[in-house]
Amino acid sequence: MAAPTNDSEPTTPRHEQPADPPRPPAAGARPPRERPAAGPDRERAAAAPGDPGPQGTPTAADRCGTGRVAVLRRFAAAARRGRGPHLASCAVLLAVALTAGSIAAGGARDGGREPAPAGGAFAAGALTGGDLAAGTRALREHLRVQPRDHGGWATLGTAYVEQARTEGDPSRYPQAERALARSLALEPDNDPALAGQAALAAARHDFTGALELADRALEQNPYSERALCSRIDALVELGRYEEAARAAVTADRRRPGVPVFTRYAYVRELRGDVRTAREVLGRALESASSPADVAYVATALGRLAWSQGDYGSALTHYARALAADEDHLPALEGRARAQAASGDRAGAVETLEQVVARSPLPGPLVALGELYEARGGEGDRAKADDQYALVDAWTSLARVGGVDVDLDTALAAADHGDAGEALRAARAEWDRRHSVHTADALAWALYVNGRHQEALPLARRATATGYRNAVFLYHRGMIEKAAGLDRAARDSLTAALELNPGFSPVGAAAARAALEDLGVAR
Repeated sequence: MAAPTNDSEPTTPRHEQPADPPRPPAAGARPPRERPAAGPDRERAAAAPGDPGPQGTPTAADRCGTGRVAVLRRFAAAARRGRGPHLASCAVLLAVALTAGSIAAGGARDGGREPAPAGGAFAAGALTGGDLAAGTRALREHLRVQPRDHGGWATLGTAYVEQARTEGDPSRYPQAERALARSLALEPDNDPALAGQAALAAARHDFTGALELADRALEQNPYSERALCSRIDALVELGRYEEAARAAVTADRRRPGVPVFTRYAYVRELRGDVRTAREVLGRALESASSPADVAYVATALGRLAWSQGDYGSALTHYARALAADEDHLPALEGRARAQAASGDRAGAVETLEQVVARSPLPGPLVALGELYEARGGEGDRAKADDQYALVDAWTSLARVGGVDVDLDTALAAADHGDAGEALRAARAEWDRRHSVHTADALAWALYVNGRHQEALPLARRATATGYRNAVFLYHRGMIEKAAGLDRAARDSLTAALELNPGFSPVGAAAARAALEDLGVAR
């Protein structure tokens, strides 16, 4: 049964813009704040396993470095030698090594749309001036002294979720789960912990659970920014776009600010309203005050510009993001994609190599692998295969951390792996949620398995909301071509290349080749 909604305010009908898109608060204005947690209790208690370590001693996962990538490479090599129980046991051992701090963790986040920060204002740098690792260490030290501070445990749990997001380290999720459970044991139904659990569930791709937890948090505090944002995220990922639009309007009325504005913009983009999405993001950037907020919103603007083929604007937005935060990896990844699309593939490779050395996530790994493929130099095929093997390693690790990675698996395997595994994963994800992304993934997996007629209605469904995505159009065009619908295929493939001719070095080349086969010169 669907979770109850909290959207009692008037809502916007389908495909109608609200009379006034979200506007930033006036200078100096403050939206209603979340209710503060109760004051810390000085009673001492023993820390649970996996909770704060020795006072003042950072774990290895707090230190930057490339050790995690090296371990992933060793795991990927082992995975190529064996599957099944052996692969699962290797992943468990790798997760234990990461959680125990036996290797160092590096920097950041993935490709495509950068997920909005799980913690709203928290993610913009509320901990220790924006230094998340230092803030997390300070929290652990605080909780060793005052272990019954339920608000501190809730904040620590959400910090771990954010670290997992920014570092690409799923081993943080069990730590987050324990910290949030500790908070709720100390103070049942406290809304910061429930909202943190909603963010954790969303990060693990349990969007049904995220929606239920966000609703529980909003019952306790209807103005919880984190819960309002997690609720929008869950509805979007479940493919419930009408409800997501209403939730975005509600969140904008209750807690206007950068986290809500960026989600509102994405909901509009998914419905084909790129103009409003760009306008809202522009207003959000004007209102952004912290470097983290500036970097986040400018990156969102860069991604939107790139997706519409405006590479000059994309590079300008990414430059602004990196001027605010030179280590913002989503901006570096986005800049690399824009560089590649603009013809600077050497610069793109160099930038992506920096990104994956610090955060080996599926998006940048696949992007780098495809750039190696397109370059086609000596050893580039092996380099590309190495990136795709690292995707397999990361997804195995993520599963151990409780993350549903079927969508990542389906997309990577369909293009660069096992077609049968791609279809299995895509079907599993489609059984859980019907979003445009899962429709596209299942359509493409069916296509690479030669099941073109089954793929066709799903490919059409993926583009039915008006979402302007060149990859979706490319997939649809290739499926239409395989199904013998030459005119439709020409239209779809031409639309993909006109919208964003640099959407993928491999995919764009395949689209041009298909059009030539159809008698269209590109």
